[in-house]
This record gives sequence, structure tokens and C-alpha cells, in this order.
Amino acid sequence: MPHTPHTPPPWQNLLTAALLGTDRHQPPPGQAHPAALLDAAAAETVRRRAGLRPGRAAPRPEPPPTDPRPRLPAPAARRLARLLADRPGTGGGGRRGSAPDLMELLPQWLAAANAHGFAPPPETLPALLDAARARTDLRPAVLEFAGSRALWLARLNPDWRFALRAGPGAGASLPGPEEPDRVAALWREGLFAERVALLAGIRARDADAARTLLSATWPTERAEDRLMFLDSLRTGLGPRDEPFLEQALADRSRNVRATAAELLSALPGSALAARMAVRAGACVAVDHTRDTPTLVVEAPHECDAAMERDGVAAKAPSGRGERSWWLGQLVEAAPLAAWPARLGGRTPEEIVALPVADDWMSELHAAWCRAAVRQRDAAWSRALLGAPSAPGAGGPGAVSLAERAKLLGTLPVGERADWVAGFIAAHGLSEAFQLLGVCEVPWAAPLGRAVVDALNIARDAGSYPWSFSGVMGLAERCLDPAEAARLDGLLTTPDEPEDASPGAGGYWTEAFQRLSTTLRLRAVMAAELMPAAEPGPS
Repeated sequence: MPHTPHTPPPWQNLLTAALLGTDRHQPPPGQAHPAALLDAAAAETVRRRAGLRPGRAAPRPEPPPTDPRPRLPAPAARRLARLLADRPGTGGGGRRGSAPDLMELLPQWLAAANAHGFAPPPETLPALLDAARARTDLRPAVLEFAGSRALWLARLNPDWRFALRAGPGAGASLPGPEEPDRVAALWREGLFAERVALLAGIRARDADAARTLLSATWPTERAEDRLMFLDSLRTGLGPRDEPFLEQALADRSRNVRATAAELLSALPGSALAARMAVRAGACVAVDHTRDTPTLVVEAPHECDAAMERDGVAAKAPSGRGERSWWLGQLVEAAPLAAWPARLGGRTPEEIVALPVADDWMSELHAAWCRAAVRQRDAAWSRALLGAPSAPGAGGPGAVSLAERAKLLGTLPVGERADWVAGFIAAHGLSEAFQLLGVCEVPWAAPLGRAVVDALNIARDAGSYPWSFSGVMGLAERCLDPAEAARLDGLLTTPDEPEDASPGAGGYWTEAFQRLSTTLRLRAVMAAELMPAAEPGPS
């Protein structure tokens, strides 16, 4: 119908004129004055909103699933609300004041709540999902804590769809061994994430059943899927997996072949490990004609088809020599138990202590490091690490902090903490950050004391304080709360040496106050999660 003075002007014409201005767009008749134009636009807006027809009612969603887990104790529920309401600061290496960083305590709180088997208050689920959306590292713990109701909510809000991808089966429980028909149906028809979760779950309970399930469809799986499925065999890896892995050495995918070879080399009794022992043994020998027994190395001159089938990559990375590249792969895959017999009955410590001719030491020892990590061989790890007080901050085979950290991961947790404590006492904290990351939390008492003592020494020396902010943050999360009392003497501002960084004393005081407050808060948080305890407010 054409527009008349008695009918509202067309909405699009009004909108365009209001946005562009009457000088650039012809306004509707009678609306040339800006005030009249805006009045007409306002009236039309009200008319359009009032005149909208209601949409068709959507079907009501199914009610959320029930959560049978016990509810959080009331103090812990209040604590969770505070943790979720806190927002991380703008960060950086500068001062954060003396208040605890609550968001950094959320992962630890979630781990403790999950260990107790609590269910969250329903009203916290949106904030939990928002936190997990913003921080991917929180997602596993959040989704475990939030349970099936989080997946129910994720179907209603596109912002939370990550929960559907991260939660295999979209909330459906995985079938157990007592449901073979459901297992077979899900393995045959399920989504990839569901099949990975199913295989991992079965593998954790019955390694042979998982391998049998995988073998049945292995030839028809896609290469990228075969690689992911093969990776699940790391759980419970044992000699009974060897025939299947030997077949996978002939797979058409290079990545699948390499993974199968890696898994076989982690089985020191496998045929592949024996083949690698022969090849590696032919490359390394003891030369007794020198004044001191010395290891001599003759690296392979070629990478033949049999070596490639056993997982040796023929093409060296840019900047690496081919022969040293092949040697490293052979030594890495050879069983460490074969070396004492090959090298005159020497122990791992004695072997590592031998000089190596022609600059082959770093290559040989680095390969032994990788083998010790792959085979979880604590004896070789100890030999390669050496004493924590050794000059150069490590043993002769530990060529980097990253490798030391990996070697430490093969040791029992108590021994690991003692070694790192000795390292800090001898070398300080400047190189210890990566090593601290592999220690069990909360840190054992000797390790905690070593960290606090080293921080105190750095403070008294007037060291540049911001370079220790990373260790301070780690200490807030990992120190045993029982160490809080030891910090009381460090909470006052010390006298600054003449060569100290300006303002260092104030920074150190704030940092120690924050550390002390955080440890005490962690103790209260742990008490709040105890079902029978109802501690007072902190």
C-alpha cells in the first residue's frame, strides 16, 4: 500500500535516513527535519515491536538427567562461587599484590572435588562451562565435575558446544563388558570420539579384549583413525600386543608404522627390540687399546629396507647428518638391558662415565636418554642424571633441562623430589622451574624447604625479583600448605643491599605475603571439601 500521511513511513527508508543523515538520503515526506525524523523512527520502532506476531512455541526440552553424586558441602559451594566469580588479572611479570590469584586455584579445587566424587550445585553450571570455554586446560576437570547435566546444557547453548565434542557419546554412558551387543554396536556405528573413548575404556579394564576389538576392523579403518586407535595400546602395553604390532609394521601409513615400532621398542623382550639391539650393538664398542677404556662409535653407512620397516626414518631433518640420525634411532630403540653385556659387564653408571671418542658423546648419550624414558628404566635414568650437585647442573647424559625433566619422570615420586631438592640446593632456582613441573603435588617436605630457602636467599641477595615470579606462582599451587608457618619470618620488608633492584624489597614482601595467604587458603579449601567438616569462613 502506498504511503500516506496517515500511515507510518516504511521502516527501511526511515532507518536509512536516520543512519546516513537527511543530507545523504531522501527522508520520507514530512520528515526532513532531523528531530521529526528521529521521532518518527522511535514511534515506528515501538509499533514494530508491539506488532510482532508471537513465534510458534518450541517443544519444551527434556528435563536434565539426575546426578546421583552427593552435593557439595555448603562451605565448599560458597568457595566455588567465589572462585568462579574471580577473573584473572591483566598479568605479566609485574606486581600482583598480596591477594591470592583465585582463578589459578580453581584447577586444584576441581581436582579435589572430583576426588571426593561431589556433584556441583546446578546454579554454578553456566559459570563452570564459561570458565572451561575460556580455558581449555580446565575442560577435563570441569566436565568431570559438571557431569551429564553440563552436556544437557551444552545442547541448548552454542557457546558450550565444546562440551559435546569433549564428552564422547554426548552424555551417554559407555557400555561395559557385560553389554557385548552395545559394545559391538557402538564400535561399528559410533562417532570417532565415541569409538576412541570406548576403546580406551575397554583397554583400561581388559587389554586383550580391546586389542581383539581393534583387530576385527583394523584393515577397514582410515589411516588417521588407525593412528589414534594404535595410540590407545600404550595403556597396559605388554608382550601379548607384540603380534598385532608386528603386523602394523607393514601398514601402508608411515605414521602408523612409526608408532608401532615405537611401541615395540618399549617392549624390551620383543623381536623388534632384539633386532635393534644387534644393529645398535654393532655401532658401539669399547676400545681397550687406549690409556683409558673408551667407547668408539661407527654409525650406520646406510638405512636399508629392514631398518625402515622397523621404524627407522631414512631422511634426516634439516641440519642433521644422516649417519648420526640413523645411529640415534637405533640406540633409542635398542633395549637398555643389552648394553652391559655388550660393553664388558659394566653397570649403567660405569657405561655413562666412559669417554666417547670423536665427539659422539652427545649423540650417544642423548639417545640413551630417550631410551630410558621410553622404556621407563629408572636405573639408566639415575646414571644419566648423575648427582644433582654435579658440575654443569646435571649428569653427562642429560643434555638439556627438558631431558632431565623426562628422566626424572621415570623415578619414584619421593626420589624425584629429593633429586630436585638437591639440584636447587646446589644450583639455585634459575634452572629448576622445568624440573619442578614433574614433581608430585603437593611437594614433599624436603623439596618445599629447598624452594623456600632458595627464594629467601635470592631475596637477601637483592636479586632481580620479577625473574622469580614463575617459581613463586608454582609455589603458590604446589607447596604443601603445612609450609605456611615457615614463611612467617619472611613477611617483613628486608633491608635492600646497595646493588639491589629498585623496589625489590617491597616486591619480595608482597610475593611472600601472597604465598603465605594462598597456602592458608588452600588449607581452608581442603577442609571445606571434607563431607563431615563445616569449617568457619576464612
